[in-house]
Amino acid sequence: MSRYTGKKIVIIGDRDGIPGPAIQECLKPLDCEVIFSSTECFV
Repeated sequence: MSRYTGKKIVIIGDRDGIPGPAIQECLKPLDCEVIFSSTECFV
């Protein structure tokens, strides 16, 4: 059981860093629900 079990997650990735879908793939083995995932450009 992890600290993310049953949690709802919002992911905001960075275009020049780690994109949102990559973070979402890393969270797949955990028992959490990704409710929003996006990759933004912060300038």
